[in-house]
Amino acid sequence: MPSFRTGEVVRLLQERAGLQRVEVDLGSGPERAYVLTQLTGTVAEGDEVVVNTTAVELGLGTGGWHVVHWNLARSAWSEKGPGHIIKARYTSLQTDVGSAEEHLDPELAALDSIDGMPVVAAALHSQLPAVAVAFKDLRPDARLAYVMTDGAALPLALSDLAATLCDRGLIDATVTCGHAFGGDFEAVSVYSALAVARHVINADAAVVVMGPGIVGTGTRLGFSGIEVGPVLDAVTGLGGDPIACLRISFADRRPRHQGVSHHTLTTLRVACRSRATIPVPTVGGDREVRIRTDLEEGGLSERHDLVDVEPVDIVARFAAHDLRITSMGRSAADDPVLFEAAASAGVLAARRARL
Repeated sequence: MPSFRTGEVVRLLQERAGLQRVEVDLGSGPERAYVLTQLTGTVAEGDEVVVNTTAVELGLGTGGWHVVHWNLARSAWSEKGPGHIIKARYTSLQTDVGSAEEHLDPELAALDSIDGMPVVAAALHSQLPAVAVAFKDLRPDARLAYVMTDGAALPLALSDLAATLCDRGLIDATVTCGHAFGGDFEAVSVYSALAVARHVINADAAVVVMGPGIVGTGTRLGFSGIEVGPVLDAVTGLGGDPIACLRISFADRRPRHQGVSHHTLTTLRVACRSRATIPVPTVGGDREVRIRTDLEEGGLSERHDLVDVEPVDIVARFAAHDLRITSMGRSAADDPVLFEAAASAGVLAARRARL
């Protein structure tokens, strides 16, 4: 069950479109909270607010921050949306964000193809910058769209990574689909999100990955990253070029995520019905042997097309772009193969993008 408390906003820490980060005093001194301004409006110092404290109390990986649920300094607030499509439907925070589909002209509305556009599907939000950097470094002239699903965080505003990548021109436009919201364009489904990316944004390639906060349970099927399989099937159904990003780690202490993660093996064997391309970073040595063994024993070398991609030294490229990237609390330098796998997908997408 959720937990709520009331406190006072004592300090504004950060503000950007759709998001405020603040400190609130809940009775024991300042604590961190964020405000999703698209849902509740803004707050100011001195405002009394109701705060959802559930994530912090549970000690979740995406915890550390409370969520402002309502600003008691106002008795009413409203902001008219651009259409009639509601996200976070049937909750107290449902909001009329509209959708790009509502405004398409008849010619675009009838499209059901993305014209061979390469689409990278990844499970970890932290792999997004590696895909984007590798893609843009190789093809700075090509347009890259980011499609954020609702498999984890719903507000795009929560992603510091996406905000930074957009500010630096490494992502050209964003689409939020399902119940995710806050992108440059809203879409009802991942299918229409990809169509919007190709035909409205005029993207040459896209990367599809959930926002921060992947969910896992330690079971074979109970993880939100399994959505990568249906995403790849959607790309195939739309006549696109599906590229599967591997989740690989040699720093994770959990056996199920060492080498090629069981998330990847399960997703591409069980949840993906179409044939996709899997870029394999040729990292050499025992690590590459482990990667290839895992793919072979997992049955993926027969089910999909494996393509070797030379590593791009993604850690150095992050530094060149002044990006400080972490995943599961580890820096890119601590777990470089995780990011080389994502960079390999970005490289392949760049090679296959048609301008």
